[in-house]
Amino acid sequence: MQNQSNSTGYSSASTPDSVAPAASRAQAGASGIGQAAAQKIDANRSSAASGLDSAASAIHEKADSLPGGEAVQGAAHTAADALSSTADYVRENDVKSMLADAQKLVRNNPGPALLTAAVLGFLVARAVSRD
Repeated sequence: MQNQSNSTGYSSASTPDSVAPAASRAQAGASGIGQAAAQKIDANRSSAASGLDSAASAIHEKADSLPGGEAVQGAAHTAADALSSTADYVRENDVKSMLADAQKLVRNNPGPALLTAAVLGFLVARAVSRD
């Protein structure tokens, strides 16, 4: 079999052999970074959950004094309950199980997941592009 040069000047027969170790090192590095990030997030779960609980309590306290009647007050209490439930979830689950839950949610609801990703992408792009 004849070795042919590709556009980079390397022979096509030797390129896969030289790329495999580099790809393996890159994958190991990315894995290490991901594990370090997960450990850092896990270490801060308790404080994040406490912050969510504090926000929920503050909303519950202020909800009855909000203008707009029962509908607004009910919505505020519902939001506070959701924050409290989120705090419990964060406190009880590690990063690995939260990611598994997110993957399951996306698989079961691909349309809303795509819409959410598009909206978040749009918001991030606007925030980054502002001068």
